[in-house]
Amino acid sequence: MVTICDHWEDGVTLKRLRQRQDGERRGLLNQRNLLLGLSFVALFAAIEPAKAIEEPPLIKPVIEEPAAGTAADFVADKLTYDPATKLAVATGRVVLTYGPYVLNATRVTYNEKTDVFTANGSVELREPNGNIMQAASIELTNRFKLGFARNLKALLTNNVTLSSDFARRLEGGITVFEKAHYTACKNCETKSGDPLWELVSDETTHDQPAKDLIHINPRLKIGGVTVAGLPYLRHADPSVKRRTGWLVPKAHFGREFGAAIETPYFWAIAPDKDITFRPQWTLYQGPLADAEYRQRTATGFYSVRGMGIYELSPGRTTEPDRWRGAATTKGDFALNDKWNWGWNGTVVSDQTFLNDYELDDRQIAQNEIYVRGLWDRSYVSAQALHFSALSNDVTSNSLPTALPYINGEHFFEQPIMGGELSLNWSAYSISRDASSTPFSEAAHGTDQSRATADLRWKSRYISDGGVLLTPFANLRSDLYVTNNLADPLAVGGEREQETTARVLPAAGFDVRFPLISGHDYGQSIVSPVFQFIAADNAKDVDQIANEDAITLNFDHSSLFLEDRFTGYDKYESGVRANAGFTYSFLGSNGGFLKASIGESFHIAGENSFVAGSGLDGSSSDLVGALTFQPWDNFLMSYQLRAEEDLSAINRQEAFASLTFDRFSFNAGYMSIAAEPAYGRLQDEEWAEADMRLGLSGAWYLFGGARYDIENSYMAKQSLGLEFDCECMNFKMEYSASKGSKIDNADHRVMLSIDLATLGGSSVSGKF
Repeated sequence: MVTICDHWEDGVTLKRLRQRQDGERRGLLNQRNLLLGLSFVALFAAIEPAKAIEEPPLIKPVIEEPAAGTAADFVADKLTYDPATKLAVATGRVVLTYGPYVLNATRVTYNEKTDVFTANGSVELREPNGNIMQAASIELTNRFKLGFARNLKALLTNNVTLSSDFARRLEGGITVFEKAHYTACKNCETKSGDPLWELVSDETTHDQPAKDLIHINPRLKIGGVTVAGLPYLRHADPSVKRRTGWLVPKAHFGREFGAAIETPYFWAIAPDKDITFRPQWTLYQGPLADAEYRQRTATGFYSVRGMGIYELSPGRTTEPDRWRGAATTKGDFALNDKWNWGWNGTVVSDQTFLNDYELDDRQIAQNEIYVRGLWDRSYVSAQALHFSALSNDVTSNSLPTALPYINGEHFFEQPIMGGELSLNWSAYSISRDASSTPFSEAAHGTDQSRATADLRWKSRYISDGGVLLTPFANLRSDLYVTNNLADPLAVGGEREQETTARVLPAAGFDVRFPLISGHDYGQSIVSPVFQFIAADNAKDVDQIANEDAITLNFDHSSLFLEDRFTGYDKYESGVRANAGFTYSFLGSNGGFLKASIGESFHIAGENSFVAGSGLDGSSSDLVGALTFQPWDNFLMSYQLRAEEDLSAINRQEAFASLTFDRFSFNAGYMSIAAEPAYGRLQDEEWAEADMRLGLSGAWYLFGGARYDIENSYMAKQSLGLEFDCECMNFKMEYSASKGSKIDNADHRVMLSIDLATLGGSSVSGKF
């Protein structure tokens, strides 16, 4: 094997090399021309396939020649030079390394007379950015300003393969590929061995200075079948992150507007700002305008989107006005490394506009301006909130405005009496147009302001015998001002302004005694748990509206909470004890079994709960849970809340999951008794299941259903077919849903296709 490693300078000629010793003369190639092998990168390094704007950018190829004086290594099994023909030939395993570039071939020839460099046989060039260029042969002239390659295959770092029968390098950074094939499929192939999809063109030109790919007569083939074609296509190459131009159209169907075509256009105004236009051309209602402006700043970003239409057929919708529209905006900015602020807002001409045109499926919009801070041991969040209805199912004047809504928490650094001391605080001022709300059993006024501070202390002790003791205490103070609180006994059915101040102390302890036993097949842990809490009676509860503690879900997860209400407007008072057992088995094979059961006992003082909660008596409902996973493929769980004597089950949930390589199945069942005072006005019972089954190859069948057992109707159902592999996703789905038994079903169909690096499109409809 002959190895040459020399340090070359610009201007060295073959004549000067032949002046060396005769024994070396036939074993040396011209240094100037060896550099040609590395400069092959200048030919094809700029070949980068197109991609959708959403795709991450391809690493920009390095096409500059290494600096003068860079060392080059040349390794070959055999090296010859004929002075008569002036041909230098390297054969065998030829490896040329120059700076970060590596060129491999089985035969390398340089003709000094014609200044032509040729590499043949498994030619491979590895670029410093990870791209790999493969060809049967290459031919380069004029210091790589001109070149020619046969059977080229470019393996790019964005998982794309670009191949062609012939490729020509022209002046000005132009590369022309003849009979080009572009694909992101590496492992997804048809039975014939062709890629699952590819973009085939008679000629593809890569204009490197303009960063454009220009296709002549491009055809999209899927499974070897041509499904689309154009006479001409021009788009940005993958080195471009964003550029002005048309995006892929989408189609929609709806009862209110008929058929619609969305033709999005992206305008890259500057590196930090852009606009996306998404006009929809509807059959029945005419054009729908839709534009979104986005800008990123040094500290954050913001966006503004506006939508509007003048309806040609207003009778097809529930709104009589022809002019309809909406606007949304959001932003987030860093004030410093501890604080950030932002906003999120939606305004509409009417409640149903966004849903009618499938622009937003929310029922309630949360509009907010916020400031948040997080540092060391403190957290603060301050918001101004306003809620607006986006559906006729929601009464707009029942939704409140909160100005402000503030929460904070601080953990003191120094221990107090061997424990951790923290301070939680909260404040809000809420107003609404009317005292009516969706929660008919909850007390609400038109206005309420609240300030709460809660000082908490907690410690932990472990005895020599393994008993875990956690004492805790808290001191809470509240100040409320409430207006027009609903009261059937008051004059006019509403109370006048009420001001309430109270101090609510509480203290208690938690005792656990985990017992552990080991076995060959696993480990068991059983732990009795006992908790005792004494709290002052909540004062003036009839003078305070309940705004943030309406819902209540008493189950095994909340049994041992100090306060089982979900907000500050309600307070759990009195003396009570909670008791139960937890058990865990951890199998040596990774499986496990977890179970718990317990109950709460009200001993003295006022009970803050009412019927439906499961906590309104001297002894609570019995709560328990079981989770069993014998192996990774199977999981089942069950939880219940039942009367103490098991005469009735007030809440139960069951879930099972079975998963294999190409099959997954999930099933669930829930039954919940009515809890009118806590937002659940009637009994609920339903069952649901979903499934995904792998068919042949990358094809999958999926579907699901939810059945309302209490009201005897199918609430939701769906069925779909999907093809999913690394380079392509195709999905076709049908779904139907009903809000109630008497409602008409809302039918939807969706068809989408996504090609890796090229993007995709979709067709959807609502009937």
